[in-house]
Amino acid sequence: MNDENQNIEYKRSWSDEYLKWVCGFANAQGGSIFIGIDDDKIVYGLPDSHRQMEDIPNKIVAFLGIVVDVNLHQKDGLDYLEIVVSPSNVPISYKGVFYYRSGATKQELKGVALQQFVLKKMGRSWDEIVCEGARMEHIDDEAVAYFVRKGIKAGRLPENAADDSTETILRNLDLIDDEGGLRNAAILLFGKRPSKFFACVEFKIGRFKSESDLRNQDMITGNLIQMADKVMEVLDNKYLIRPIHYEGLQRIEPLEIPENALREIIFNAIIHKEYPGYSTQMRVYDDRIWLWNSGGLPDGITFEQFMGEHSSCPRNRLIARVFYLAGFIESWGRGIDKIRDEFVANGLEAPVYKEEMGGMSVYITRRKGLFGENDGVNNPVNDPVKVIDNNSITIDSDPVNDPVKITGSTFLVLRAIVDNPDLTYEEIQVIINRSRATVKRAIKVLRINKYIVREGSDKSGHWYVTEKGQNYLQTHK
Repeated sequence: MNDENQNIEYKRSWSDEYLKWVCGFANAQGGSIFIGIDDDKIVYGLPDSHRQMEDIPNKIVAFLGIVVDVNLHQKDGLDYLEIVVSPSNVPISYKGVFYYRSGATKQELKGVALQQFVLKKMGRSWDEIVCEGARMEHIDDEAVAYFVRKGIKAGRLPENAADDSTETILRNLDLIDDEGGLRNAAILLFGKRPSKFFACVEFKIGRFKSESDLRNQDMITGNLIQMADKVMEVLDNKYLIRPIHYEGLQRIEPLEIPENALREIIFNAIIHKEYPGYSTQMRVYDDRIWLWNSGGLPDGITFEQFMGEHSSCPRNRLIARVFYLAGFIESWGRGIDKIRDEFVANGLEAPVYKEEMGGMSVYITRRKGLFGENDGVNNPVNDPVKVIDNNSITIDSDPVNDPVKITGSTFLVLRAIVDNPDLTYEEIQVIINRSRATVKRAIKVLRINKYIVREGSDKSGHWYVTEKGQNYLQTHK
């Protein structure tokens, strides 16, 4: 006899309590319950085995609504029963409670786990559910237009799609059901404010010097279709480095991580996230980047299959289809191979994937040499291009990586923004006593060279002076 596992359970005698075990097997992969045998696989026998062969299946039908096989076996003259439970195609409950067999244990399904289980049994994904209270007024027309432009450019949408109304486009994407209800995917993808309907939609980024030393952080919110662009912009402006080198006379500043591969990793985290779960998180350290999204591997795919050749099995089918039509991803499950190949082609270690903490993690090793040898927890990196706190490097002795020199009006604008990040163009004009055109040119120079970043809208947002900008002021007082 086999030991107890996800498909086998031993019970010395029958109790109606074991209807929960039958329910759990039916909701999982099926299995067998042996009655008259204890956990040590010793046969004790059943004196009333023939009566129980009639009573047990009748109780199972009455309480669970399923039919099982009950087989009589003998060993050393002792009778025992085997209850063979087949997996059910529909959710099964016992007295209104759903049980599930996982490993050698019986689990009571509740909350998100129950919701995901029921959807799976119904052959649906969470993003297909109608979002209660959502109406067309909650959809951002500009986000839909952005998707259409991307899809036409990728050749996956016809050019005349640009003439369709927002509602027509959503219907064509099956984001509106037959009764006119907006599905969860519609609000997540194109909503003006998805967080009004769903918690933990945001993408959190933090800069860490150690596990407990958080230097700065950002939280990217809003619709999913434009989220990857926002994440990439924030990473480029505030968290990652563009090491400078020259090819002939041309100055080259590629991002330290292959941009297409990084974008693919971010797309995967957004598409495959379990949205009733937790926020997507990215931690940027000196030597590595860790990205985690809630939700493990799709059912039926092992980790080995996931890392090799496999078919595309998205958790959120509607969201994945929209990302495909926008030209962001392929639909063949080749994303991991493409990411690996691009990292290796750029002389970098391939990312490492792990299924952990109820989700998927990606570990990215940062290129060595981006930071000085003496840089550490007590010697922070203050410049996204060059480590100016490293004693072996000074601004004057490193002309290739030297920040762009700024003078005159541009310097005055930078100093004004440092003093007050909420300044408008008009207010800056007054403070430095220059024309609006001069102020606009100065801000353009500062933004192109990553000295400042605009966060939020033109009306309600504010300026963010990067570490590069702050250090420039400190060294050019």
